[in-house]
Amino acid sequence: MSSSSTGLPTPEGPGSVSGAPNLPDGFADTFTSRYFDTGEVRLHAVTGGEGPPLLLIHGWPQTWYAWRMLMPELARDFTVVAVDQRGIGLSDKPADGYDTGTLAGDLLALMEALGHERFAVYGTDTGMPIAYALAADHPERVERLVVSEAPLPGVAPSPPLLVPAQRNERIWHIAFNRAAEVNERLVRGREDIFFGNEFAVSAVKKLPDEAVDYYVDMLTSDEHALRGSFGWYRAIDATTAQNERRRSRRLRMPVLAIGAEYSTGEGVGIAMKLAADDVQTLVIPGVGHWVAEEAPEKLLAALTEFLAPYRDAGASAHETHERSAPT
Repeated sequence: MSSSSTGLPTPEGPGSVSGAPNLPDGFADTFTSRYFDTGEVRLHAVTGGEGPPLLLIHGWPQTWYAWRMLMPELARDFTVVAVDQRGIGLSDKPADGYDTGTLAGDLLALMEALGHERFAVYGTDTGMPIAYALAADHPERVERLVVSEAPLPGVAPSPPLLVPAQRNERIWHIAFNRAAEVNERLVRGREDIFFGNEFAVSAVKKLPDEAVDYYVDMLTSDEHALRGSFGWYRAIDATTAQNERRRSRRLRMPVLAIGAEYSTGEGVGIAMKLAADDVQTLVIPGVGHWVAEEAPEKLLAALTEFLAPYRDAGASAHETHERSAPT
């Protein structure tokens, strides 16, 4: 699959670095919004930093913006690539292609366009099954894998339909989002109510109003945004079938599985141990589902420790290349 960023416009305004509110100081000095044509879709990604590449895959109903508080520190040691999934943010929103095999292919093409042969990956929420698919389908490309805050359909048992009311408040949207069309008809024009509730009920540390408003604005940004936001869920049957086949190809690279105390807890680690041989687990205390925004310092500390061998190996390779380069 060919990929290119040549000749594409520079992303500007809402959805891009230039239009995102309340970014950390100096963010735009390090990070740039760019479009990439994979041959199938045009993806938007925010890139910056130096060091071995690290791909960040957001969840629902977020965009690359979910990683904003971690990205400046990560960019000290890594070349950070924070992508908008197909169907989300400024990326294209086609009618199909939302199974995790296709979504993983999108991201492999993105990393190839950036010249990254091997890389580390972190996927959260819907980004977790995409990251798993990328590692399982293309293990020769993924050095280390971090996942958080999602079930893994086809690998681990699915959540039951009838759960205690408090948990139902957090997970009822999974079945609702899979509906063929009634969800769009019910939510359109009421996006602030539906998505605002999702951010509220899954948080322990409330997200800033301006962040929630920004996400909601992106979900009303064009006529296909709402459909795109449900695409991953509508493809769960296909993803489940793919994952049932992937289970026979156990992951060999190191995996860090992260859950939030008041959300998935130990469930992420339990799921990944069914699919991978080398799994470290972590439950972040005192927080809800939105770990990158509720607990950026704790998450950053965990990532820094887990990715240190990958970072150090990349630095050593760079030094060896510099010494061997002709003068």
